[in-house]
Amino acid sequence: MQTIFIQVKCDLGQAYKVAEVAIETVEQVSEVHSTSGQFDLLLKCYLDDGEDAGHFVTERIQTVPGIKDTFTMITFKAFT
Repeated sequence: MQTIFIQVKCDLGQAYKVAEVAIETVEQVSEVHSTSGQFDLLLKCYLDDGEDAGHFVTERIQTVPGIKDTFTMITFKAFT
């Protein structure tokens, strides 16, 4: 399983709606956090091994209504 984080910039006034839609309709999204700074939301997503992160972001995340821009971080190892 691969973990990616996606920072999301939303259209004005749409952050809460985008968060709701993402968590309810995209099964790979495990958590959504509101953030300060250049981006409005941070999505934590778990992808199956071999699943293409680029296709996932462009086809499943960037198509959510109200999303203006994204920045994706691919992770390597989780430390506990």
